[in-house]
Amino acid sequence: MLNKYVEKIKNARVYDVAIKTPLDEMPRLSRRLNNTVWLKREDLQPVFSFKLRGAYNRMSYLSEAERAQGVVTASAGNHAQGVALSAKKMGISALIVMPKTTPSIKVESVRLLGAEIALHGNSYDDACRYALDVAEQQGRTFIHPYDDEEVIAGQGTIAMEILEQHHEHIDAIFIPVGGGGLIAGMAAYIKAMRPEIKVIGVEPEDAACLKAALQADERVILDQVGLFADGTAVRQVGEEPFRIARETVDAVITVTSDELCAAIMDIFDDTRSIAEPSGALAVAGVKKYIAENKISDQVFVVIDSGANINFDRLRHVAERAELGERREVLFAATIDETPGSFQQFCQLLAEYSITEFNYRYADSGDAHVFVGLQLSGGDVARQNLFDNLTQANYQWVNFSDNEMAKLHVRHMVGGHAPQVDNERLYRFEFPERPGALLRFLTRMGERWNISLFHYRNHGAAYGRVLVGVQIPENEKNEFQGFLDALGYAYWDETNNLAYNLFLK
Repeated sequence: MLNKYVEKIKNARVYDVAIKTPLDEMPRLSRRLNNTVWLKREDLQPVFSFKLRGAYNRMSYLSEAERAQGVVTASAGNHAQGVALSAKKMGISALIVMPKTTPSIKVESVRLLGAEIALHGNSYDDACRYALDVAEQQGRTFIHPYDDEEVIAGQGTIAMEILEQHHEHIDAIFIPVGGGGLIAGMAAYIKAMRPEIKVIGVEPEDAACLKAALQADERVILDQVGLFADGTAVRQVGEEPFRIARETVDAVITVTSDELCAAIMDIFDDTRSIAEPSGALAVAGVKKYIAENKISDQVFVVIDSGANINFDRLRHVAERAELGERREVLFAATIDETPGSFQQFCQLLAEYSITEFNYRYADSGDAHVFVGLQLSGGDVARQNLFDNLTQANYQWVNFSDNEMAKLHVRHMVGGHAPQVDNERLYRFEFPERPGALLRFLTRMGERWNISLFHYRNHGAAYGRVLVGVQIPENEKNEFQGFLDALGYAYWDETNNLAYNLFLK
């Protein structure tokens, strides 16, 4: 079986449209992980994804009659672009059925390539059923994204290139998995040519169809799949990919969405390019594999499988990358609503870089503060922080793995506080340097009661803070003197309509 695929891969017709992508070392990540990591740059393909290889290889085998009828496919986007570009190159008609959840950048890219588009259903499986019906009704040839021998062989050319580019020792190659076409083609070639190299698949933990199939020793259909890594959001691994994978794949690792965000950041740090979530799966997988197995001084290859990401999704990626890297902790702490307690709590956090601080006065008893801190020691440092909070008699709750807190609650801390008298609202900017926020917090809390506080580090040169302060009428001049001495740029927002509608 493997020899058959080796021949197919060697004879695959991919280079009319695809390029031989670089295999680049990731120096920063390699140094941090104490292992050598090489990145296969499939994000540099003309359609920013490896999918072009399999699509073109399959379509190059179409007969003249089949070319005249045109093709149809179902895809979340990357395979769609591969089929669309291949059809344009060959001068044939292509209809692409895409789930309604497909990122707009992928839909627009397919449209620009001249293909006809139909948006149908909320998942790949919905789109696939519709595309198969169209194929039967219109006589078009269905180009499967992964469950096709020629598609698998086209994807396998990536493995052929890697072994040509890196003749020295490789311990393992990490490959992203959706429907399984990529890992099937690559694993078949790797195990035939260099069987000592481990082949490790990486899937999102909320779309792990290959792992589930290997555990059950048969293909299974997942009840539902997550859509963050939309390029690998497949409920069932392909039949032919599974047949190959069960003989050739050494292990499958699953990773979280936060870990994917951290991996996107790793790729950016080393290449200044931005991978899509599915494109970063292999990097997230190698990091987890090294950490769990305490590995050092080995050589790994990871596939950057695509770069088709919507620009607005970068907000979420940036927000969650530090959490995925275990370099940020989010928690809530309860402190006394008494003079000096706020400053005392801040002093306990003096050694940490504060990434987020949210607070709104609720009652005269307890104050609940939502805090983000930057950590450098991973889970050990996190535990030390919570031990210190416990020893200082603070009640706390860890929200670092609480999806609702991370997605929503952190942005909703606040609300009206009608019992707060003499409140004025100020917006500040100050230089973002170590300790600046803590000094700001403590100085503000020395004289006047802080009734609202919101801060989030956005990686800019200036920190931005929104503060509510209770200032009695007879102390306004004194507070103005404090502002002048503080030396930070500020704006009085007390009359801002947003404050009066939602916070006052």
